[in-house]
Amino acid sequence: MNGFFDLPSDLQHSYLGLVGLHLREALLPVLAGLLVSLPVAQLCVRFRWIYPPVLGVTTVLYAIPSLAFFVVLIDYFGQSETTVMIPLALYSLVVLVPAIVDGVRSVPPETLAAAQAMGFGAVRRYFQVQLPIAAPAIIAGLRVATVSSISLVSVGMLIGNQGALGNMLYDAQIYHRPALAVNSVLTIAVLGILADAVLVLVRLLLTPWMPRKGTTR
Repeated sequence: MNGFFDLPSDLQHSYLGLVGLHLREALLPVLAGLLVSLPVAQLCVRFRWIYPPVLGVTTVLYAIPSLAFFVVLIDYFGQSETTVMIPLALYSLVVLVPAIVDGVRSVPPETLAAAQAMGFGAVRRYFQVQLPIAAPAIIAGLRVATVSSISLVSVGMLIGNQGALGNMLYDAQIYHRPALAVNSVLTIAVLGILADAVLVLVRLLLTPWMPRKGTTR
């Protein structure tokens, strides 16, 4: 078991250090994607004709291979975490924008009318009425984007040791140590499961009004 966590020195981090680095490189892009998606989704809800082209752009961005992004970005940011995180943030948009749009559109018109009658402006209505009601759909999108980002961070190993836990896959081949590959895959899977569980818990906390399994109305 000691050999399982005995990492080569070229990884430049301990096992826990790689875990922390992996989470940072995975979660910051999702957070950035969420901050971009919120106003973009509101524009798509307010001006419906914008939604198809926005969805088309995000889909095209998602279809671009990460290696192609690296080739372009490496000239500006070098072999750094930023070069890895920018594509991940862009990839998250293809999931988050539709999730937020669908969630906001699901808000009943009578609820919006009641909020407007109470004097809620457009911004206040969006943040205090529409987003809370759309929380289940938004969290569902965040779950997909987060787990996907945790998995895709590993691709960063292609640009000079920037794949966090994914770097262990490369070293597993170099040093002929399959245990490193097993360690990497299992740890990434566990991180994805834990992150998904945390988001499910967040949804439960944010939506106490939703019926739970095993309960009746």
